[in-house]
Amino acid sequence: MIKEEDINKEYILSVAKAMAVAARTAPKARGIDNLLIRILEKEEIEKVSERLKKDYEETGQEFLLRDSENILSAPYILLIATRTMPLGLDCGYCGFPTCEAKTQCSKNIPCFFNSEDLGLAVGSACSVCADHRIDSRVMFSAGNASIKAGLVEDCLQCLAISLSATSKNPFFDRK
Repeated sequence: MIKEEDINKEYILSVAKAMAVAARTAPKARGIDNLLIRILEKEEIEKVSERLKKDYEETGQEFLLRDSENILSAPYILLIATRTMPLGLDCGYCGFPTCEAKTQCSKNIPCFFNSEDLGLAVGSACSVCADHRIDSRVMFSAGNASIKAGLVEDCLQCLAISLSATSKNPFFDRK
């Protein structure tokens, strides 16, 4: 006999892998792929939780403390990050008239299309998650803490998708 509780974590991991593939294959501006995709397990999730607690201590923002505890109920977290690289479209969406002007001012200002590609990838990943009836929550706080914890190299933007399959979604109805 196979019990649901024995396969739960394995199933969530298989869905996280499918989400990673969906994120990778999401449309990208000019066909340029700047994404970095990782699946965090317990040890890394604990690092992110500790970083969120530190961020709370530094800022006093209550939601960071809440999120630090909240993510511990996730067996896996999918990270989707983007490297900052102008795509040479000179669109002005970043606030600069040209990509060269933006780069001369700062290499740490995201290109609009890097951000857009990140959003499309997260949307694709979340659609896979929903199709497989896994509970999730997209969290900028855990994504930012993942950057600070050194879990995504060379990226200034990261979103974390916490995953769970329990009788009640632990990532909603939060205090």
